[in-house]
Amino acid sequence: WFSVANVGCGGRAGRSLARSLSHRRPTVRLSVAMAAAQAAQAELEAALLTAHNLPHTERLIRQHVEQVDGADFTVPEFEEGLEWINTDGPLHLHTDLSGKVVVLDFFTYCCINCMHLLPDLHALEQKYSHEDGLVVVGVHSAKFPNEKVLENIQSAILRYNITHPVVNDADANLWHELQVTCWPTLVILGPRGNRLFTLMGEGHREKLFSFISVTLKYYKEKGKIKDQGIKLKLYKDSLPPSSLLFLGKIAVDNSTGNLAIADSGHHRILVIGKHGQVRYSIGGKKSGWKDGSILEATFNSPQGILMKDNIIYVADTENHAIRKIDLTTEKVSTIAGTGVQGTDKEGGKTGVKQSISSPWDLAFGSIGHAEHSLLFIAMAGTHQIWVIFLEDGKLPGGTEYKKGTCVRFAGNGHEENRNNSYPRKSGFAQPSGLCVAPREWNCLFVADSESSTIRSVSLKDGAVKNLVGGERDPMNLFAFGDRDGIGLNAKLQHPLGVAWNEKTKLLYVADSYNHKIKVINPKTKHCTTLAGTGKASNVIGPNFKQATFNEPGDVCVGENGNVLYIADTNNHQIKVLDLERETVSVLPVTFADAVDSSQSIKPKKASRLPKSAVSVQQTPLVVSPCQTLQFRLKIELPEGAKLTEGAPSFWALWAEDHEWLFVGQKIDGEIVNLENEIVFVVPAQVQTNELVLSIDVCLYFCNINDKKCQMKGISFKQPLEFSSTCEEIISTVDLPFNF
Repeated sequence: WFSVANVGCGGRAGRSLARSLSHRRPTVRLSVAMAAAQAAQAELEAALLTAHNLPHTERLIRQHVEQVDGADFTVPEFEEGLEWINTDGPLHLHTDLSGKVVVLDFFTYCCINCMHLLPDLHALEQKYSHEDGLVVVGVHSAKFPNEKVLENIQSAILRYNITHPVVNDADANLWHELQVTCWPTLVILGPRGNRLFTLMGEGHREKLFSFISVTLKYYKEKGKIKDQGIKLKLYKDSLPPSSLLFLGKIAVDNSTGNLAIADSGHHRILVIGKHGQVRYSIGGKKSGWKDGSILEATFNSPQGILMKDNIIYVADTENHAIRKIDLTTEKVSTIAGTGVQGTDKEGGKTGVKQSISSPWDLAFGSIGHAEHSLLFIAMAGTHQIWVIFLEDGKLPGGTEYKKGTCVRFAGNGHEENRNNSYPRKSGFAQPSGLCVAPREWNCLFVADSESSTIRSVSLKDGAVKNLVGGERDPMNLFAFGDRDGIGLNAKLQHPLGVAWNEKTKLLYVADSYNHKIKVINPKTKHCTTLAGTGKASNVIGPNFKQATFNEPGDVCVGENGNVLYIADTNNHQIKVLDLERETVSVLPVTFADAVDSSQSIKPKKASRLPKSAVSVQQTPLVVSPCQTLQFRLKIELPEGAKLTEGAPSFWALWAEDHEWLFVGQKIDGEIVNLENEIVFVVPAQVQTNELVLSIDVCLYFCNINDKKCQMKGISFKQPLEFSSTCEEIISTVDLPFNF
């Protein structure tokens, strides 16, 4: 009746964590209770295999709930002092959540299988509210040391749009007490904190919904469900917007110097010039899956990206699809994937007939002399490397395939760090970065994130080998660290990006969880730190070793091998490393004159000021249609303060319920100094006699004396009264404020 699950981030990996931590083991009473609960569920699982139809299934689930409801399977209270996100403060299982059916989602934010589970939880929360009696609580039990840090978990919650409470189980104490052994694991509790069900891995959507439906009905009939809400305080509501958000991958078109960027958090693709001017903005800012005109196409958390001339290929990760953008025809199409997660680990079909799972990066390959005739895919969801044939051809030692065919190239589909001369017997662990090294190497380099290794795949015979990181045991996915060295002696922590530099003959790595950029000599397997200190922050310079990053997600070689472009993901920036001068700078991204699909249909409010923002009332103005207003910032910072370079200070325009006012206009932008002018043109066709225009300003500044830094918001309220005559005149309006 229920589909078979794909147990995730490896049950083996979870058991390894359980063995590696030794503190706060469950009590004898709790251990006995857990064993009894597991035995009861095993009986239920066996019975469900014989269920004839849905009523029979629901009857078996209800019998199980009645059985375990009478047992003492109550789980312990959350520890005091834990860090909570998306709430006003700590939640208590036996008071705040009393009278609720609670789903505890044990996850770690790097895990692709945990990501696959989030749409199921989101759909469940859409169907059943807190008032209906359901509460989902994320329990973040980290795999990597970097994932224990609160700020990093907060960034992940923003990236994945998690809106339920999350607790940081940094020491995995709750994980151990409930005898959890793999990511993800769902533990479903009754209204008195009593354990009812456990679901391990992904792929249990139907079973999850049936368990919750029957459980809520049972306890409502018993009068045990309370309809009070849970006080949420979403972390995302406390932050101002950013022009870039959680960047994925970067690609360079060497013929034009243009860059293509996966602005993943905004669900869009940006095409920018080498100096940062945006030429196309395709998709965003809400997720979707739609082909057609670049003004209407939508994406869902795209990651991987490639660009050549006017063609862009996109790994549209959460749509589980590969998309093609043709800038000449201004059309977007899907060349692989169905829009939903697939479980196929072999492939062989074409276009939207072939389902795939969480593609994360792309790389061009060649068949003979046919350059760029292959499109390699880091298929993170099935832990494999796939390929799309852009022309008829075959793989090393393989069969002939027709153009458009999407098929497995390497990886057995099990999550492991297994090297093998036969590509389909090798094993990967969430491959997340790809690049091709031609000529003497003729191989594909892979950033295999969950094994913390860099691997090579021969394009001659398909042999998979270790380059650096990890260890010889293919089942050990915990051989991570931060150590320069040779081969297995070098240690990485969840690398996400790789880039081959044909000029230097070196391989560059985005060592994400070490917040570093590293460089590898493939001949010697020597891996060293190029840039970064190992601490997550946002220092621009003055040199490579003093610059800092925050979970960089990609590295890309540009300007004929002279620079590296870094997707500094959690800093929402593109950093530029000049390899000759050893300098670091931020690429200033500007949106003037861009073809912007998100603005061409209907302007949307861009500003979200901090709640402490000051409101300033301006003197009313009488303006004419066609008139240009130049707003000048006249803001005095506190004595000794100056704007923070590289921080996302911004301005934004809005007038509630008057979207017509901004059609075709730039409604937000970065503030790089306090001499910024904000230009606004009154439309020729005015739809009201008067309104209030909000000019929102958010500033980041630091005091050069005491080094204290602040973020302050100001909302200038400018009343406008419209005359009837169109006058093409320019007027200057000052916006004064003194801190």
